Amino acid sequence: MEPRRMVILTEGRLGTFSSKTAASLIRYKPEETVAVLDSVHAGRKLEDLLEIGRGIPVVATLRDALAFDPTSLVIGIATPGGVLPEDWRAVIHEAIGHGLEVVNGLHTFLNEDEAFARHAEQKGVRLWDVRQPPDDLDVGRHLVHGLANLRVLTVGADSSIGKKIAAIEIDRAAREAGWDAEFVATGQTGIMIAGSGIAVDTVAADYISGAAERLVLERKHRELLVIEGQGTILHPSYSGVSLGLLHGAAPQALVLCHQPGRDVMRNLPVDVPTYEEMIHAHETIARPLFPCRVVAVSLNCFGMSMDDARREVDRVGQETGLPATDCVKFGCGPILEALEPLRPASAQPA
Repeated sequence: MEPRRMVILTEGRLGTFSSKTAASLIRYKPEETVAVLDSVHAGRKLEDLLEIGRGIPVVATLRDALAFDPTSLVIGIATPGGVLPEDWRAVIHEAIGHGLEVVNGLHTFLNEDEAFARHAEQKGVRLWDVRQPPDDLDVGRHLVHGLANLRVLTVGADSSIGKKIAAIEIDRAAREAGWDAEFVATGQTGIMIAGSGIAVDTVAADYISGAAERLVLERKHRELLVIEGQGTILHPSYSGVSLGLLHGAAPQALVLCHQPGRDVMRNLPVDVPTYEEMIHAHETIARPLFPCRVVAVSLNCFGMSMDDARREVDRVGQETGLPATDCVKFGCGPILEALEPLRPASAQPA
């Protein structure tokens, strides 16, 4: 199968946090990204907006994007509740009309929309609803905690705070260091990057832990699984997903993710918990079922200078007493060092 050539739709929402899907695909799939479709930001340089994406054009119309010979239109945002913006329907129909696959990570499934489904069938176009869960999931059976491999889950003090990127970076660093590792995608963008996974926030509540358990059991031969976290267990909106993922994956190690300066939860008038509160909450909830502890902190210092980011990393390390880093700016070395003592005995270097 030939690689996708993606046009990523962000219309008016292009930004590191306002278009998380787009930002992650541009970071990890730049060779497959031919253009970003956003009339509000057309002509601007992506690197000025996202700090990444040098050379990828931002265009105003799909017609402009067609000049780059795309194969797919990707919806590049994750709206609250995953609802498709009504004014985006026209450009999706336009893409279908030009024979483009449409990759959709929203909760609004295009295949369940009669107009989209009929148009796609007429044109022989695939509509990929990435969040569509398998139809044969089961409840969690507590089958994971006894596995010999090491499972690391990224957790956070809020949503959209860097859990996915931390997990991808830790996995990459581990493989470069000789671990038999795999990134386990549990959200729509992670699935687009990894090519497999289950979007657990679309799974019926009873089956969330079972979905996480399946992902782990399917990869039980790996020495290290780095599992993408979702939401936070103390978030009024998303705690159920986070708790099901924690119980289903049964990680021995957690990496706590945070963005310096984020004091209030996104879209809610709720204070972000302290590091101490988050560490205590996760370890206390997990302890009755399986041994689990926070081993390191991963900061998302987007927008900060290298000097300011280094100072914040050092400060958080002193505050928590844990290894801390920004995986993008400074690498994942401190996290791998914290994981080394937990490495399965059969994989320890001679």
